[in-house]
Amino acid sequence: MKRFLSNPTVRGFALIALVAAVIVAFSLEPVLATVGGLLRIAFFLAVAFFLFLVWRERRSDIETWSEQGRRVFYSAIVLAVVDVGTYIGLRPGGRGTIAAGVVLVACAYAAWRVWRDEHRYTT
Repeated sequence: MKRFLSNPTVRGFALIALVAAVIVAFSLEPVLATVGGLLRIAFFLAVAFFLFLVWRERRSDIETWSEQGRRVFYSAIVLAVVDVGTYIGLRPGGRGTIAAGVVLVACAYAAWRVWRDEHRYTT
């Protein structure tokens, strides 16, 4: 048994099984759902905070861009954050998931395209 639990993978699966058994034995499914919802919100806030830190570090570069480039770039970022927030909050299925993915890809393309256009150096 000692050799069996010395394997980190087996030890991890045993811990997961123990936690799952406690949740089922004490009927803690609503608590688990609440914790999952809170973790979803925390993840969204962490992503938004990371984007804010990246923006704060690079805003002096972005301010040198053209007015149209800045507007498209900021609009794409805001729309992507709203899209991810809506996806996390509403949890759409089927076509809604595909639509959220398409919007996210379009936002990423618009932001990348503006960044690429603004960083072309002419000699």
